[in-house]
Amino acid sequence: MLLDRLGVRRIPVPVPFAEAGGPANVYVIEEDGGGLALFDAGIGTREGRDALLAGFRAIGRSLGEVRRIFVSHGHIDHYGYARAAQEESGAAVYAHARDHDKLTGRDRTTQRLALYADYLARLGAPREALAHVRLHWQDAQRMARPIEHVEPLAEGTRLRFARFSAEVLHLPGHTPGLVCLWEAEHGVLFSDDHLLERVSPNPLLDLEGQREPTHRALVEYVRSAHRARQLPVQLVAPGHGEPFSGHVELIDRLLGFYEKRQARILELLADGPITPAQLAPRVFPHARPTQLYLILSEVMGNLEVLEERGRVHREERNGCIVFAGDVG
Repeated sequence: MLLDRLGVRRIPVPVPFAEAGGPANVYVIEEDGGGLALFDAGIGTREGRDALLAGFRAIGRSLGEVRRIFVSHGHIDHYGYARAAQEESGAAVYAHARDHDKLTGRDRTTQRLALYADYLARLGAPREALAHVRLHWQDAQRMARPIEHVEPLAEGTRLRFARFSAEVLHLPGHTPGLVCLWEAEHGVLFSDDHLLERVSPNPLLDLEGQREPTHRALVEYVRSAHRARQLPVQLVAPGHGEPFSGHVELIDRLLGFYEKRQARILELLADGPITPAQLAPRVFPHARPTQLYLILSEVMGNLEVLEERGRVHREERNGCIVFAGDVG
């Protein structure tokens, strides 16, 4: 297999939430001069730890050989075990600057929770939506110990390993600081959650510590997807699931799926201005109550795409953000 020839082993690590799309992949990469690097580190649960350590034993290596840990993005199923791996090995942890606050825990403070409370209220969301944010942060506290120091991992950085080198691509969308690794010689894209074969990327609302979000998740994701589409990819090594090919067809299907959803939103807006929270259950009538934050993020992301294209506009009414369709 191509990854084996590049000195890369994939270790699937179970995660306790179905929305992830299955076990998270940890990629163990042979370093130049000895030792190992990790691209992602799995989740900090007992099951995650046991699967990771069993994976190391299966390939005859140990966690103590790890020299560098590269985190693709700040979600707990991808960085949750990084602190423990760092303590075992002394490895430095690297991530894009826009996701540092997630890894260090600075994104989970009462002050930042208050920002989410205010913003969700402006979107017209019920109080349960904030409860879902709080629950996610509690999960993070249990499954991802904060990392005291995270090194920057910038766009365009060239990473050299034992059998290949890769370029860091900053492809925001799923999170503000998501990065992929691009190995151009053989056409391998380590895509983490930017491209998954059977699961949509779920771009989430992310305030990055600001009252007004600068991260327009789906707008940025669509741009990143078009950028990835132009790469001559032969193999995608994703964050969940088996490696696969056919990334152009996958991206085209995904973008077409979003186009259909945006058309549906425009149909619903024909009835008049509405808050994103009022719109969400109409777009997702069968969603479970626990998915409220997820579907609100999806609807807001599609509204922002339509807004950028001049198809909708927003205004504030009685302290709430409402969207209306533009004629023409």
